[in-house]
Amino acid sequence: MKIDILTLFPKMFEGFLNESIIKRAINENKVEINIIDFRKYTSDSHNRVDDYPYGGGAGMVLMPEPIFNAVDAIKKDNSLIILCTPQGKTYNQKMAYDLTKEEHIIIICGHYEGFDERIRSLADIEVSIGDFVLTGGEIPSMAITDSIVRLLDGVIDKDSHLNDSFNNDLLDYPVYTKPQEFRGMKVPDVLLSGHHENIRKWRLEEQIKRTKERRPDLIKKGWYYEKISFSKRQSWKKICKY
Repeated sequence: MKIDILTLFPKMFEGFLNESIIKRAINENKVEINIIDFRKYTSDSHNRVDDYPYGGGAGMVLMPEPIFNAVDAIKKDNSLIILCTPQGKTYNQKMAYDLTKEEHIIIICGHYEGFDERIRSLADIEVSIGDFVLTGGEIPSMAITDSIVRLLDGVIDKDSHLNDSFNNDLLDYPVYTKPQEFRGMKVPDVLLSGHHENIRKWRLEEQIKRTKERRPDLIKKGWYYEKISFSKRQSWKKICKY
């Protein structure tokens, strides 16, 4: 997979690309990530990429030319273009999985007061990471990239993300490590029992409990279905009614 990120602030990505799982994925050729300063694609003699909005108003607006020029220079037939904007579709885990199927992703980071409306015509999808406003699209682009890269084959152990929150419309279950007791708080006995089926059931019950308490909106149509995998087939078991 190849991910190109268009930004005015490439230095913001230095730590992101050179630490932890992202760095390892790049070094192992699981993903290619390029940070592209679209200021280099302006024809303005002073390298300006923004101007005052027509009709008046506060702030500066990104001009279309540098972004169009940058996209023209890197776009391929298989490219998917994402525009980071608070007005976009709220990003979620399903979208992350869907994006892992793409070969080339281009992410456009907006900035300043906004961007010229014509830039929207470039995007295949507009994405928001939540109902709040940031100074630019750099942090959302990192969040989107991180969520995709960790799901790519061989980047992390598959079981690590199959049990993630949201994968089955439930939040993740509680996890514990040593010591068994810390400041009066004990590890649940079931996790020390060695009984794998009881542990599995406990974790599922905790997922349902936590989801009902914290994110009841994730519960769909009053039923939850547990997916049980077998060697050559799958079945669905109804386990809980709300």
